[in-house]
Amino acid sequence: MKKTRGNLRCVIMAVDGSQESMNALRWVLDNIKLRSHTVESPDDGAFIVLHVQSPSSITTGLSPGAIPFSGPIDSKVLAFTAAIEAHKRWITEAILDHASWISFEYNVNVE
Repeated sequence: MKKTRGNLRCVIMAVDGSQESMNALRWVLDNIKLRSHTVESPDDGAFIVLHVQSPSSITTGLSPGAIPFSGPIDSKVLAFTAAIEAHKRWITEAILDHASWISFEYNVNVE
Protein backbone atom coordinates (compact mmCIF):
# COMPACT_ATOMS: atom_id res chain seq x y z
CA MET A 1 0.00 0.00 0.00
CA LYS A 2 1.47 3.35 -1.03
CA LYS A 3 1.25 6.05 1.58
CA THR A 4 0.24 9.50 0.51
CA ARG A 5 1.63 12.59 2.15
CA GLY A 6 -0.22 13.36 5.35
CA ASN A 7 -0.42 16.28 7.71
CA LEU A 8 0.29 14.68 11.08
CA ARG A 9 3.09 16.51 12.85
CA CYS A 10 3.63 14.03 15.64
CA VAL A 11 2.45 10.54 16.55
CA ILE A 12 3.32 9.08 19.96
CA MET A 13 2.83 5.39 20.62
CA ALA A 14 3.43 3.50 23.85
CA VAL A 15 4.70 -0.08 23.68
CA ASP A 16 5.11 -2.69 26.40
CA GLY A 17 7.07 -5.39 24.61
CA SER A 18 4.17 -7.82 24.19
CA GLN A 19 3.39 -9.35 20.80
CA GLU A 20 0.07 -7.48 20.80
CA SER A 21 1.90 -4.20 21.34
CA MET A 22 4.30 -4.89 18.46
CA ASN A 23 1.37 -5.86 16.22
CA ALA A 24 -0.30 -2.56 17.14
CA LEU A 25 2.95 -0.78 16.23
CA ARG A 26 2.90 -2.45 12.80
CA TRP A 27 -0.74 -1.43 12.35
CA VAL A 28 0.06 2.19 13.20
CA LEU A 29 3.03 2.19 10.80
CA ASP A 30 0.77 0.78 8.07
CA ASN A 31 -1.82 3.48 8.61
CA ILE A 32 -0.22 6.76 9.73
CA LYS A 33 0.45 9.56 7.33
CA LEU A 34 3.11 11.81 8.77
CA ARG A 35 3.86 15.23 7.37
CA SER A 36 6.51 15.07 4.65
CA HIS A 37 9.24 17.61 4.08
CA THR A 38 8.02 20.21 1.54
CA VAL A 39 8.91 23.76 0.60
CA GLU A 40 5.85 25.06 2.49
CA SER A 41 6.55 22.85 5.52
CA PRO A 42 10.24 22.13 6.08
CA ASP A 43 9.57 20.07 9.23
CA ASP A 44 8.95 16.36 8.81
CA GLY A 45 6.44 14.63 11.01
CA ALA A 46 7.77 12.84 14.07
CA PHE A 47 7.02 9.31 15.24
CA ILE A 48 7.84 8.76 18.91
CA VAL A 49 7.82 5.35 20.58
CA LEU A 50 7.63 5.37 24.33
CA HIS A 51 7.93 2.72 27.04
CA VAL A 52 6.78 3.43 30.60
CA GLN A 53 7.50 1.37 33.71
CA SER A 54 6.37 1.52 37.32
CA PRO A 55 8.71 3.23 39.79
CA SER A 56 11.13 0.83 41.48
CA SER A 57 9.71 1.45 44.94
CA ILE A 58 6.41 0.00 43.74
CA THR A 59 8.14 -2.83 41.89
CA THR A 60 10.31 -3.90 44.81
CA GLY A 61 7.82 -3.23 47.58
CA LEU A 62 10.61 -1.68 49.64
CA SER A 63 10.32 1.45 51.67
CA PRO A 64 13.38 3.59 52.43
CA GLY A 65 12.64 3.56 56.16
CA ALA A 66 14.42 1.34 58.67
CA ILE A 67 13.04 -2.12 59.33
CA PRO A 68 13.09 -2.79 63.08
CA PHE A 69 14.85 -5.89 64.46
CA SER A 70 15.47 -7.61 61.11
CA GLY A 71 15.58 -7.08 57.39
CA PRO A 72 18.05 -5.54 55.00
CA ILE A 73 20.17 -2.60 56.02
CA ASP A 74 19.86 0.60 54.00
CA SER A 75 22.96 -0.07 51.86
CA LYS A 76 21.56 -3.44 50.78
CA VAL A 77 18.20 -1.87 49.97
CA LEU A 78 19.93 0.80 47.87
CA ALA A 79 22.05 -1.81 46.04
CA PHE A 80 18.99 -3.95 45.38
CA THR A 81 17.04 -0.95 44.09
CA ALA A 82 19.98 0.06 41.84
CA ALA A 83 20.12 -3.48 40.41
CA ILE A 84 16.39 -3.37 39.66
CA GLU A 85 16.75 0.06 37.99
CA ALA A 86 19.60 -1.26 35.81
CA HIS A 87 17.52 -4.28 34.82
CA LYS A 88 14.53 -2.07 33.99
CA ARG A 89 16.76 0.12 31.77
CA TRP A 90 17.96 -3.02 29.98
CA ILE A 91 14.33 -4.13 29.42
CA THR A 92 13.35 -0.70 28.08
CA GLU A 93 16.34 -0.62 25.71
CA ALA A 94 15.46 -4.09 24.38
CA ILE A 95 11.81 -3.14 23.82
CA LEU A 96 12.70 0.14 22.10
CA ASP A 97 15.34 -1.61 19.95
CA HIS A 98 12.67 -4.08 18.81
CA ALA A 99 10.28 -1.22 18.03
CA SER A 100 13.05 0.58 16.11
CA TRP A 101 13.68 -2.49 13.94
CA ILE A 102 9.99 -2.76 13.13
CA SER A 103 9.89 0.95 12.27
CA PHE A 104 13.03 0.60 10.14
CA GLU A 105 11.21 -2.03 8.05
CA TYR A 106 8.61 0.66 7.29
CA ASN A 107 11.24 3.35 6.57
CA VAL A 108 10.01 5.41 9.52
CA ASN A 109 12.49 7.15 11.80
CA VAL A 110 11.70 6.72 15.47
CA GLU A 111 12.57 9.28 18.11
